[in-house]
Amino acid sequence: MPVISMFYGIVVRMFNYDNLEHHLPHIHCEYQGENGVFDIDSGELITGEFPRKQIRIVQAWIEIHREDLMADWSLAINGERVFKIKPLD
Repeated sequence: MPVISMFYGIVVRMFNYDNLEHHLPHIHCEYQGENGVFDIDSGELITGEFPRKQIRIVQAWIEIHREDLMADWSLAINGERVFKIKPLD
């Protein structure tokens, strides 16, 4: 699963062909052994466990990069290579 960004210890990934289980555009995040799946449209944590502070950080990053994330999502569900997205500074 390609890593599309890393910031503040959070690793953000996007699977290819990953539109069957959750049926909506999403990203997979990992932080210190915790895993969460976030809806790109709303920024909400849809499955998994994630610390509250890191949820807010991921949601802020999604808000800033929603257009890029949707472009990557379109590539990923067709099995194409996704692009890296700038981390939070």
